[in-house]
Parts: sequence; structure tokens; C-alpha cells
Amino acid sequence: MAREMVRQGGRSARIQSEVHRTVRDMLKTMDRGAITVPMIAEKSGVTPSTIYRRWGDLSELLADVAVARMRPVADPEDTGAMGSDLETFILQYAEEMSSKVGRSMLADVLGSIEGAAAGRCCQFTYDHLETLRERALTRGEKAFDVSEAIDAVIAPIIYHILFRDRELTIDYCRSLVSRFLEKCAGA
Repeated sequence: MAREMVRQGGRSARIQSEVHRTVRDMLKTMDRGAITVPMIAEKSGVTPSTIYRRWGDLSELLADVAVARMRPVADPEDTGAMGSDLETFILQYAEEMSSKVGRSMLADVLGSIEGAAAGRCCQFTYDHLETLRERALTRGEKAFDVSEAIDAVIAPIIYHILFRDRELTIDYCRSLVSRFLEKCAGA
């Protein structure tokens, strides 16, 4: 996470934008292990000390770039019912996170020494699930507990992505959602 407060607009925002753009461009053409802070600084037109002062080290910069890419741009799709909302969100989430890009971003976020990036990514998921829960309540449906959804559905997906011990099929993801919803209905 950035070590200093970032103001909206101004020089600080321009530096962050340019450094982020440079890192994204480099990641398209280079192995992340070959990327260094001096390379990023040179290509983005800042000094290495600016990067170190702002991000601390390369792992924090990579995590910050990954979090920025993971930031949601829209609310989850509204399908009209809690069950289908949750299933649609989970299928999209699993597809995105298990893609090559998603796995790389997860690796960068988890490589952050400070851990703040992981917390921000977790919050994005929590917020989306909270949106789905609130929609269900607004419709008069019995809502679910967001923390339980993370434990029962999100956690197994992330585990299998990280350890690559199972293919995340649509059927598997649907079974996680189905078991979770059955448990919610019985509670």
C-alpha cells in the first residue's frame, strides 16, 4: 500500500498513474521476475527514490498495481433473485480470478509484505457480496451472511486457484453456491 497519503489530482496522482501504466505495460512483455524498480523509474520518468518513498519496495508496487486492476468498476449483475445473483457473481469471480491475469494479480497481492493490498481485495469481494445481500433484503428474500459466503464459497475457490489442485469448473462453483444456499435456507 502506498506509504503516503495520495491526493486526488495533482503531481502525486500523475506520478501514480504513470508508474502504474509503466508497470502494466512491462508486465505485458516481461516476466515479473525481470522487472526492477530502476527499470520502472526510468520508463516512467521518475527517480527510483520516488518509487521507494511511495511504495517501499517492488512487491508493494506490484501489489498496488494489482489492487488497482482488481477494483470493481460496476456492481454485480442484478438477475432478479438472490440465488441467481450469487451464482452469476461467483461464476464470473472464479473465471476472472483463475485466469492467467487473475492468478498473476493474486500472486502480486499476496506477495505484498505489508498485507494491506490483500485486505483491500478482500474488501472488494465483501462489498460485492454485501450488495447482493442488500438486494435480497430489498426484494423481501431471506438474505445470507456475507462472512459465511466468504468462508463457504469464496475461500474454497481461492484455495484451489492458489494451489492448483483442482480445476474450477462451472459445476464445481455452482455446487458451492447450491450447498451454501441450502444451508442458508435451513438456518
